[in-house]
Amino acid sequence: MERDSSARVPCALGRNDRTMPLVLKSDPDQCKPEHIAAAGAILSQGGLVVFPTETVYGIGADIRNPGGVEKVIRLKHRPAGLPVLAHCSDMSQLAGLVAEIPESAQTLIDRFWPGPLALVFRKSKSVPAVVSGPTDTIGIRMVAHPVACQLIAKLGAPLAGTSANLHGEPAISSFDAINPELLKQVDVALDAGTCGQAKPSTILDVTCQPPRLLRPGAVPLARIETRLGYRLRTSTG
Repeated sequence: MERDSSARVPCALGRNDRTMPLVLKSDPDQCKPEHIAAAGAILSQGGLVVFPTETVYGIGADIRNPGGVEKVIRLKHRPAGLPVLAHCSDMSQLAGLVAEIPESAQTLIDRFWPGPLALVFRKSKSVPAVVSGPTDTIGIRMVAHPVACQLIAKLGAPLAGTSANLHGEPAISSFDAINPELLKQVDVALDAGTCGQAKPSTILDVTCQPPRLLRPGAVPLARIETRLGYRLRTSTG
């Protein structure tokens, strides 16, 4: 059920009932500006958000707030040390996240971003350890879903997060199918109905040459190899 955003924002982080988050309904391609403003305000206070992407629903926090990112990890019951992805809305946000953009990465960015391809870069010194885990890298995705882009742009910083499911459960592309035990623990949720095909993003490590495929996903391996002009390494080879 849609709730009034302006009336709920001040108390969203102080709820004691935890029966449901502030749920803001949106069209698949556009969210009301007041809803984006409400969600952005909650995120800036350290809150958690469920948000749509072009693949599956995600759960995230302001990347500048390590405490919020830690809450995402605990809520998902993820093993300690697993990194989360940075979800960006424009290329300017990479400047504070990556140490360099290799030529192979730029080739893929030019073809597949925004879209369901996550690239793993050498991280900059400003990236919080809770985002990267014990590695010196950071995974970044340039999201294509309009609602997610609006939210990240309003926040003025990437969202650090992962898919909106408990660790070990399948990723979800329908808002109504999100685990209610997870959903009731977040502060705000943007309900855009069905947002994808429940197939997660492809993850590629571009810190090595040739790049290494870490997780197959929505962008087929053959398309990536065709774009690069050579074969990729795999996570086992």
